[in-house]
Amino acid sequence: MKSIMKLIKRFAVTLIFSLALLLILNIFLLLIVFRPDAGTEETAGGWKGAAKLAEYLTLQPDGGYEMQEEGTAMLERSGSWAVLIQDGTGDVIWHSENLPEEIQLHYSAAEISWYTRGYVADYPTTTAAKGEDLLMVGNPKESYWKDMYPTFRLSTVKNLPRTMLLFFGANLAGVFLIYMAVTSGILRSVKPIVQGIQALPEGKDVYVKEKGLLLDLAAALNLVSEKLRSQEYELKKKEQARADWISGVSHDIRTPLSMVMGYAAEMEEDAKVSEEIRQKAGIIRMQSVRMKNLVNDLNLASKLEYHMQPVKMEAVNLAALLREAAVYFMNLDMEGKYPVELAASGSTGGDFCGDKELLKRAVNNLLLNAQLHNPAGCHIWLRVSEMEGQRCITVEDDGKGVTEEQLKKLRETPHYMLSSGDAQEQRHGLGLLIVQQIAAAHGGRVEFGHGEKKGFRVDIFLDCNPKNIDEI
Repeated sequence: MKSIMKLIKRFAVTLIFSLALLLILNIFLLLIVFRPDAGTEETAGGWKGAAKLAEYLTLQPDGGYEMQEEGTAMLERSGSWAVLIQDGTGDVIWHSENLPEEIQLHYSAAEISWYTRGYVADYPTTTAAKGEDLLMVGNPKESYWKDMYPTFRLSTVKNLPRTMLLFFGANLAGVFLIYMAVTSGILRSVKPIVQGIQALPEGKDVYVKEKGLLLDLAAALNLVSEKLRSQEYELKKKEQARADWISGVSHDIRTPLSMVMGYAAEMEEDAKVSEEIRQKAGIIRMQSVRMKNLVNDLNLASKLEYHMQPVKMEAVNLAALLREAAVYFMNLDMEGKYPVELAASGSTGGDFCGDKELLKRAVNNLLLNAQLHNPAGCHIWLRVSEMEGQRCITVEDDGKGVTEEQLKKLRETPHYMLSSGDAQEQRHGLGLLIVQQIAAAHGGRVEFGHGEKKGFRVDIFLDCNPKNIDEI
């Protein structure tokens, strides 16, 4: 809706600006079209020209009149003629040399009144007083238009500004009504399209009626929505097929793998078998255990990825959880090559709501990751802390650590299970992926970095009040 209002505001601003521009332009054109004639004092045209000619017409000692050269030149330039009508008699007592033949030499008072405001033989006339006599100038035909009858009342002229304002307001209202009539149709067409576009990212079914001014756009939007829903359905089918395949493979591998582990354990413990065979059986058993763990990790990672793993929320003491994980790991470390040191206080370890088994799995994966990448052994530290409303579980070792390039890949390169790109590029294993997924299930995140002892460090930040738990 904000985009629609923005569009309406833009139309309104454009309309107002256009009206203002048109008003200024029309005023400018009116001033040009109806500007006063700059040459009225130099030519015989118009009322000012008649008054100027009256000044140039001089009375001679013998009682006659003579036009000065300036006046004669004005008459010649404008192509006009002039007569001087005597007061009282109506006789023409002087006229210019170019007086047309159809112009009479005597006028009654009624004729003078008529010709003063109109035309003489189609010549528009203007007049000026010369003493008590009347100088009448005949301008060239079609040079001026004269109003033959009084048209406007004085009150109308006085109220002209208010009348113009009324006309302007009426025109503005008319334009506004036209604008509303036009834009209302556009608005009715635009609104459902905008709503449809906003609904697309939310995964909703979108259908816009294909009518109105934006018919083609509505049809294109419906087509896009249909394709998106189709792609989403196909993607879900592929994801479900992959999840089912992983689950099926995991289930099918368990039985033969258990048999391999069982026979390998019997051979390893059989005193009748040579020492070399027993050692090889031990290696087979250990690798089988590793394979079993990988299958379990693959299955768990798939379930977490597709939200198929239920998250059982309960009160968890993180300090106690770390102790359990450390004891379990140290019991497996028969040679004691990986001592674990625990640093956690009861205040930071308790009163946390989370899935205990998943969190323990995350810590165990990090402990096994330290063991895997440091075959010569290393010292491992476990600790839990609290900062800015979050609990932080830290697993750090003093092993060989990671390079900056390896650390960059850990932070930026997606896991092969989540990447649609080149799957042949070496990426981190399932163990770290599961740690990240478990943290995300608790509304948290995972950070990789260098340890204080120049080893590898992993921080699991957990939200004390995860908001997305109910959605998983």
